[in-house]
Amino acid sequence: MTADYKQERWSLDDLFPGHEAPEFKQAMEGLEGAIKAFEKVRPKLTPDIAEKDFLKIVSDLEAITVQSNRLYGYAGLWFTEDTQNQDAQALQARIEEFLVGLENKTLFFSLWWKKLDQDNADRLMAAADDLKYWLEEMRHFTPHTLSEPEEKVINIKNVTGFSALITLYDSLTNRYTFKVKIDGEEKELTRGQLMVYARHHDPDLRAAIYQELYRVYGDDGPILGQIYQTVVRDWANENIGLRNYASPIAVRNLRNDVPDQAVDALLAVCEKNSPVFQRFFNLKARWLKTDQLRRYDIYAPVAQSDKTYEFQKAVDMVLDAFQNFDPRIAKLAEQIIADRHVDSEIRKGKRGGAFCWSVDNALSPWVMLNYQGTADSVATMAHELGHGIHALLAADHSVFTYHSSLPLAENASTFGEMLLIDRLLSLEDDPAVRRDILFKQVDDAYATIMRQSFFALFEREAHQMIKNGAIIDDLSDMYLKNLAKQFGGAVSLSDEFRWEWVSIPHFYHTPFYVYAYAFGQLLVLSLYQRYQQEGESFKPGYIKILEAGGSQAPAKILSEAGIDISSQKFWQGGFDVIDRMVKELEDLPIE
Repeated sequence: MTADYKQERWSLDDLFPGHEAPEFKQAMEGLEGAIKAFEKVRPKLTPDIAEKDFLKIVSDLEAITVQSNRLYGYAGLWFTEDTQNQDAQALQARIEEFLVGLENKTLFFSLWWKKLDQDNADRLMAAADDLKYWLEEMRHFTPHTLSEPEEKVINIKNVTGFSALITLYDSLTNRYTFKVKIDGEEKELTRGQLMVYARHHDPDLRAAIYQELYRVYGDDGPILGQIYQTVVRDWANENIGLRNYASPIAVRNLRNDVPDQAVDALLAVCEKNSPVFQRFFNLKARWLKTDQLRRYDIYAPVAQSDKTYEFQKAVDMVLDAFQNFDPRIAKLAEQIIADRHVDSEIRKGKRGGAFCWSVDNALSPWVMLNYQGTADSVATMAHELGHGIHALLAADHSVFTYHSSLPLAENASTFGEMLLIDRLLSLEDDPAVRRDILFKQVDDAYATIMRQSFFALFEREAHQMIKNGAIIDDLSDMYLKNLAKQFGGAVSLSDEFRWEWVSIPHFYHTPFYVYAYAFGQLLVLSLYQRYQQEGESFKPGYIKILEAGGSQAPAKILSEAGIDISSQKFWQGGFDVIDRMVKELEDLPIE
């Protein structure tokens, strides 16, 4: 039994007592002073700079980054608490503009470093210890780096351009409420509350919630679609037109430090294996005693289990699952909760979904949940706390190297979910609930792998179509074709799903982010299989992967574990695990 924890709003006091507190003002003034001092090192940046002088400059930049992250983290976290809070909106915009101005004043360092000759760069990197990979990775962007004045213009433009569009999208969509009749009573729900019913046993209710979801998004579809088109054009104008990247997705690949061929291999294997999930949907249709699933039904439970878990019980289950794997993992997860860095309440205006924000390697990360009491909500808790554990395990690295790269960022989170599922199965003796959990494992594999990889395929095509002048209806038509290819004949589609794409925040916030989910899930399936085979001997190597954070290239971190991410054979191995899971379900007698 853990300490007594309740659903609550998180505390941001470890960052600042408030945006009008003296500490906040002092931090901004102190940051301005640090920047002014940093600007004076520009003349010292010569090819023959001494190692100790170079490392002192980098140390000063680390301190500036820490303070910038804290200011930005406070503003961003406060805004997500209530996206309708005008003070929070204004602060976020003000901090973004303030930090961009300061970033432009330190830009000279990265530009000098990228252009430094290789011999002197090697000399300085040899003395940099933990910062070597950060310095090396920065130089990968040399071919795509513009002049200092151009880089400054782009940074300034983004505050009132790209970033402003994202804030507008969030403000529009997070004010949405959805009206659905439940048990004869019309209820007004947030998106998070609404989507609990995607897993409800009542097929009419499942249909109603999806119809209402995309009615609301569809009403604003032309506006949201215009925002997306502008985001895509901005992405292309900067990254293809100015920075000369080979393709829109290549931008994300380089930021992830993952070879293009590895991502191509991943997406090709995902597309090829869509029949595995189509078999699963055909099986689920038989369990639900229907000829064909509707898109409304893909997350439907196969048994009428409405079991829910009080928040305290959920915390206990998650921490117990982590404890059984490694007590240190459980201790780190509980640290995040005990620090009051978890916002688990349901509130109107609060950002939907869930995330983990690692602001600073000296502080516990902040975790946002919209806890609903379902098994899915418990799994989400395990997932997001897994992200936090990953950050804490890597906290000994520099602020520049403790964040894992995007493709490895889903490692600890998804692994944590799988630990929880095993724990749930070990404690559950109700056959209906156990069967529902087993089906949910494949449901989640679909949502994390196939759904996300087809999202990436949509993005790849959408960026090209917008370049060629596609209108919003063209994108909606293409999205329906994407769904049809994904589901084959196993799932019927209704027309309102043409608006699903405008409801996916990642398309707007972080283009091509989504393939990281498929990357992470397939990787974890392979790792978890090894854990089940190797037991205790597996743990030290796995913890080492997490402790590496972002201090090495993803391919190197994984190659040390015997994984080749450019091999289609490796990715196929993850699907082989899913195939066995589906086969196990196919062998169950249908009731």
